[in-house]
Amino acid sequence: MFAVLEEAAQLHGNAPALHQPVGQGKYQTYSWNEYKCAVQEIACGLRSLGIGKGDVVAIHAETRAEFYLADLGILANGSIAAALYTTYPLPDQIGNLRASDAKAVFVEDPKSLHALMDAAGQPPLPVRWFLLTGEAEQAVTLESLRAQGRKSLADDPRFFENIRAGIGPEDPAILYLTSGATGEPKMGLTTHGALVANVDMGPPALGLSPQDCTISFLPSAHIAQRVVIELLPIGMGVPVWFSESLARLPGEMKSIRPTFLLAPPRVWERIFASVNAEVKKKSALARRLFHGAVGLGSEIARLREEGKPVPKWMQNAGKFAERLVFSKIRARLGGRLRIAASGAAPLGKELARFYAAIGMPLIEGYGLTEGGVLTLNPLDRPKSGSIGVTLPGVTLRLAQDGELLVKSATLFAGYYKDPAASAAVLRDGWLYTGDIAEIDSEAYVYITGRKKELIVSSNGKKIYPARIEGLFKAEPIVNQIVLIGDRLPFVTALVTLNVAHAESLKGPVQTEVQKAVARVNKQLAPFEQIRKFRILEREFSIETGELTPTMKVRRNRVLENHRELVSELYLGKEESQ
Repeated sequence: MFAVLEEAAQLHGNAPALHQPVGQGKYQTYSWNEYKCAVQEIACGLRSLGIGKGDVVAIHAETRAEFYLADLGILANGSIAAALYTTYPLPDQIGNLRASDAKAVFVEDPKSLHALMDAAGQPPLPVRWFLLTGEAEQAVTLESLRAQGRKSLADDPRFFENIRAGIGPEDPAILYLTSGATGEPKMGLTTHGALVANVDMGPPALGLSPQDCTISFLPSAHIAQRVVIELLPIGMGVPVWFSESLARLPGEMKSIRPTFLLAPPRVWERIFASVNAEVKKKSALARRLFHGAVGLGSEIARLREEGKPVPKWMQNAGKFAERLVFSKIRARLGGRLRIAASGAAPLGKELARFYAAIGMPLIEGYGLTEGGVLTLNPLDRPKSGSIGVTLPGVTLRLAQDGELLVKSATLFAGYYKDPAASAAVLRDGWLYTGDIAEIDSEAYVYITGRKKELIVSSNGKKIYPARIEGLFKAEPIVNQIVLIGDRLPFVTALVTLNVAHAESLKGPVQTEVQKAVARVNKQLAPFEQIRKFRILEREFSIETGELTPTMKVRRNRVLENHRELVSELYLGKEESQ
C-alpha cells in the first residue's frame, strides 16, 4: 500500500490530503508530501523499536488523521494493522488484543490508554503502547515515534528502503475484526495485494479527483470506512476531512460541502425521518407541495431507471419541484454532493426511491470483510434496491440454494489462526458469502437475505426477514424491527420507535405502528405477513449486545434479551396488540 501513497505524493505534492479538526472550527492540514513523510517515519520508528514484519499492531482510536498516519505506517513497516471497535466493552477489547497476539497498540489518548491498561488487569498485556495524542509515562508519543524514525533514517539513509524491500503483495496487511452480526466475531487477514486490487477498482467506478472531497466519520475498524474513505482517496488524490463528532456532522456538511459521502443506511434513514417530521409541522398546502413533488420525482427517477423517456410536461414540473423543494433538502448536505453512497448494511428500496426522487440517488454497493468491496451501482444508472454490478475483475455466481459466491483478487487470505473456518468459506477459489441473492438480466445484483437468518415456518414456508424488514425503512414511525417465526406457525415482530416522530403524532403510537405494519403486509405473501407485534420500551443497543459496532442488529441476541415478550406473541389471540 505504501507505493500507492508514494504515487499520490508524487502526483499531488503539497496539495491538502487530510484535515484534522483541532477545535473552534480550525483544522490541522497534512499535504500529500507530509502524509507520506509521516508514514515513513512511523514505519522506521516501529522497526527501530523491534516491531517487525508480520507483527500485529492494534489501533484503539476513533477515526482521525493520526489513525490514518499510524495505520499506513504499520503497513509500510510490514506489520499487520488491527483496528479495534472502540464501542465494544473493554473486556471484549482486551480479549481481542490477546487473541490477535498484538505486539504493540496505538491508543487515541491517555484516558483510553489507562482504561485499557486497567481492564487488562494482571498479567498486563505484553505490548508496547503508543499514543496518537497527548502524553503518558507508560507510552511513546506519536511525535517521539516519528523522531525515532527520523534518527534511524539519518543514521542509515537506506533504512526505509531496506524495510520496504522485504514486503510483497502476498504479505498480510490488515487484520479485520468482523462485527459478528450472525455469530461470534472472527478475525480476517487481508493482504497488501488484495487492498491494492480494491483501490485500483475505484477510479473507473467513481471518477473522483483532487477537486472532490469527503468527510470521514465511520469507525475505521469497518472495511467500508477503511477501504472507501481511507485507502481509496489515496489512490485518487481525494482530500479527507475528519468529523469532530456525529453531533457536529450536520453543521460540517454545510461548511465543508463534500462531493462524496459514504454513510450507513441509519444515517440516510435519520435524514429522511427528520425531513418527514418537519414537513408534518408545515401547512396543508406545503405538505401537499412536498408529497406531490416527491411523487413526481419518484416517477421521473423510475422512468430514467428503466431507460424510458421522460415526458416534456413532467420535465417542466420537475424543474419547478427542484427549485421549490429538492434543492432545499440537498442544501442540508452542503449542496455539492455528487456521490451519496450507502454501505455497511442493506438499504431499504423505498428509502432509495425517496433519495432518487430528490435528485440525490443513493449509490449502494456491497462488500464484506472476507471479500473487500465487490459491487457498486453505476453512477449514471443506479437501480433502487440493488447493490449494483460487479467492479472490474470481480466474478459472481449463485449456488443452487441462491447463495452468492465471489471470485476476486480482493478476497481475504483467511481467518486468523482458524483454518477450519477459513476452509468453510473459501472453496476452490470462491468465497461463500452467506448472502442469498438474485441477479437480473442486466447483471444487477439484489441481496434478498442471509442464509443464517432464514426463517422456516412450522408449515415449511421459507421467509427472508431482511427483505421484509427493509420495507419498514420507509416507515418513519419505525426505527428498528426484528421478525420472528422460525419453526413457528406465523410471523411476529419486535419494534422500536423513532422517538422524534412518535412525539410529533397527534394520535396513539400503537395505531400508527399498526398502519405501518398493514402497509407492509399488503406487499407480502400471506405466509410472510406479520400477524402480531410488540413495541419495545427501549432501543436496541451495542451495550446490550443487540447491535454490532456498525449498527447491524444481532437477531439472536435480541430474541434472547426479550424471551418473555416473544413467548407472549405466540400465546392467546392472533390479532396485533
